[in-house]
Amino acid sequence: MLLAAGRGERMRPLTDHTPKPLLTVGGRTLLDWHLAALLRDGVTQAVVNTAWLGEQIPAHLEGAWAGSALQLRYSHERQDFGHALETAGGIARALPQLPPVFWLVAGDAFAPDFVFDAAVHATFAASDDLAHLWLVPNPEHHPQGDFGLEQGRALNLPTEHPGPRYTYSTIALLKAELFGLPWCPIPAGNPQGEAAPLAPLLRRAMDAGRVGASLYTGRWIDVGTPERLAAAQTTIEK
Repeated sequence: MLLAAGRGERMRPLTDHTPKPLLTVGGRTLLDWHLAALLRDGVTQAVVNTAWLGEQIPAHLEGAWAGSALQLRYSHERQDFGHALETAGGIARALPQLPPVFWLVAGDAFAPDFVFDAAVHATFAASDDLAHLWLVPNPEHHPQGDFGLEQGRALNLPTEHPGPRYTYSTIALLKAELFGLPWCPIPAGNPQGEAAPLAPLLRRAMDAGRVGASLYTGRWIDVGTPERLAAAQTTIEK
């Protein structure tokens, strides 16, 4: 699943007329970078959620990937509810279109070297974990990080804990089970259009010892501002 429903307020005015995942780096949209990598690594089906200027996303993707092996489906949150549903709400809405184990990646992340490894997917699917997260060294704009990491496990560290934290890259493997009770109170399909973030679900699962994690040190940028979009462009030009 590719998350592409955000408004991109910090990216304005670029996002006043273009959804943030359709901004370009190296002549290719952020969404297309992910889709090219997924297809390269053997993933041929993807669900994309939309909200802000959502009609532009399928209009672009259906043209860009016509004739390829990629099969695209959509969850149109603004069309269905008038607003975006945040991460967990959006995944719960799309859950009937998703398999029991699936990749998750945010459409505004730039990670051109990331490999959607089928062997890692298989190992995770066979495990008792509900999620596997890729964490990155903390960028300047997020020095406090999100989660701890120890021996391949993601840790929900309390604020006062002195241990190191890393930033969630917004790339993960998830199981549909995470979006059921007791982890998530939203029914599959999210018929009421409830907006909810993903982090509380992950923290509950971490506290139960069911979230793995890896440290990713390849190129990665959270493309949340025009300056970071320019930084992503610079990484391509080098």
